[in-house]
Amino acid sequence: MGVIVRALQHCLLPTGAAGRCLAGCVLAVAIAIPAARPSLADEGGVSFWTPGFLGSLAATPMVPGFALTNIYYHTSVSAGSDVAFARQVARGNITAHFTGNLAASLSASADLYMAIPSYTFAQSFLGGQATALLIVPYGRARTGVDATLNGSFGIGPGFTIGAARTDEVTGFADLIPQFNVRWNAGVHNFMTYVTGNLNVGVYDQNSLANLGIGHHAIDAGGGYSYFNPQTGLEYSGSLGFTYNFKNVHTDYQNGVDMHFDAAASQFVTKQLQLGVVGYAYQQLSCDSGGGVRLGCFESRVFGLGPQLGYIVPLGTTHQAYLNLKGYKEFAAENRPEGWNVWLTLAISPAAPTPPPSTRPLITK
Repeated sequence: MGVIVRALQHCLLPTGAAGRCLAGCVLAVAIAIPAARPSLADEGGVSFWTPGFLGSLAATPMVPGFALTNIYYHTSVSAGSDVAFARQVARGNITAHFTGNLAASLSASADLYMAIPSYTFAQSFLGGQATALLIVPYGRARTGVDATLNGSFGIGPGFTIGAARTDEVTGFADLIPQFNVRWNAGVHNFMTYVTGNLNVGVYDQNSLANLGIGHHAIDAGGGYSYFNPQTGLEYSGSLGFTYNFKNVHTDYQNGVDMHFDAAASQFVTKQLQLGVVGYAYQQLSCDSGGGVRLGCFESRVFGLGPQLGYIVPLGTTHQAYLNLKGYKEFAAENRPEGWNVWLTLAISPAAPTPPPSTRPLITK
């Protein structure tokens, strides 16, 4: 990367004081090749909430006791000049005023494993069932950018800069605790939750690839699930809102986000589940802070795809639930878009088997 920058600087270096000023600005822009990391916010199109996290049976009751959910998450996204350029302005990497065009191609991917230990309480809480859990993500992210910048600072000749760079990172992402309460009324199920982001993951504002988001956040919402065990029909919807605290590294604060996760499925047997999943993500308020130079920069994206589920009995006391779902994203604005896939293996206590009914012996 340094060789590319030095070569470009040498080719574009005019003479005189104005030339030295222009060369310094060009060098700053060349070093600040657009950065982005896969979504796990609106600062550069990356959010705390990962759309698709809540799906089928989101509000249905759990069996009390300890459970462990294991999720493999892969995402592959791309973005154009709006996201790529905004990431650098937000981080203070581009501060000079200039007119020009940026043609940028950004590609990013991530592979994460999420361990989610949870405990569901047997005692009633507010007339419902309470569960506490912690999401512990670990994985790898990779981001690459190719960019060409054409422009002028109003002095000296115009310029053209082209460069490419790729960064990778492996480690822990931010920790995410959650507390939820569920209520059941026959085939109708309701849920409310509160969760947040603990900013402890791998994060470097100067890196193209990150696993942490660089700031704390709090998120709350609720959900509904219809599930009829007799017909095997299920559909669920979950709505939530995120308040983001300021990223002190960049003096940037994301606006309030709204996200809606939905799913519909049919248990074709007592164990096999087929269905569809989708999500909508929309930022509701403008970004703020000293690092904001591009206005509101509100993010939006939609996703839709299939799902497959299967229940596996594990003896008489536990069961495993295996689910595979994928999303193709579309209609993104100020945010990377692409596709993602989730493979979930949840091991939990099995529902107790009702005792066999007995009838009195009748003799004649």
